[in-house]
Amino acid sequence: MVVPPLLRAVIMGPPGSGKGTVSARIIKHFGMKHLSSGDLLRDNMQKKTEVGILAKSYIDQGQLIPDDIMTRLMLNELKGLDQYSWLLDGFPRTVAQAEALNKECQIDIVIDLDVPFETIKRRLTARWIHPASGRVYNLEFSPPKAQGIDDITGEPLVQRDDDKPETVTKRLQAYNVQTKPVLEYYREKGLLKSFSGTETNKIWPHIYAFLQTKLPDISQKDAATPR
Repeated sequence: MVVPPLLRAVIMGPPGSGKGTVSARIIKHFGMKHLSSGDLLRDNMQKKTEVGILAKSYIDQGQLIPDDIMTRLMLNELKGLDQYSWLLDGFPRTVAQAEALNKECQIDIVIDLDVPFETIKRRLTARWIHPASGRVYNLEFSPPKAQGIDDITGEPLVQRDDDKPETVTKRLQAYNVQTKPVLEYYREKGLLKSFSGTETNKIWPHIYAFLQTKLPDISQKDAATPR
């Protein structure tokens, strides 16, 4: 019996770069375990674990969660995944986190979604919602029939604070400051593989082709036409 190779990967990219979509496709095609720091944090806060309570105390004060807490959370989760290929999403976010991870695990590749900030800004600020129903409109892809009005109820649409241009700019700047050094850290180690573009569907085939050289495609659908 041939044992499939194990791959330990990290996916990086600014907020709005399509990381969620790309991660879901990687999991579907290559069967890797997906570890999202955001999901793990929410889960631990909900279950009121020691790390969850600690993390919540920082979030409630509007502060960043310290490196050692994030590292503890993620490494604890990785302990049970020795037999699996995995994909880390949202971690490491700082060089200190990357160094702590490096001491415990051998990372094989870092997938960097290199999407221009202008594209992301346009993508995120085009999103408007109908608060009562949660319906989401995008002025570029799926606009409402009448500008600023929900199709079904005729009520006004609102823009989430996170999607307002000034907030999006701040989030992108914060990503730049915090994460550029992490990309450099992995580039120096020869692990960084950047995929540039403005559309997820155009970037994906390149990522798919690259990962096919590392792992077999386990999805049942026709592997020759990556979706």
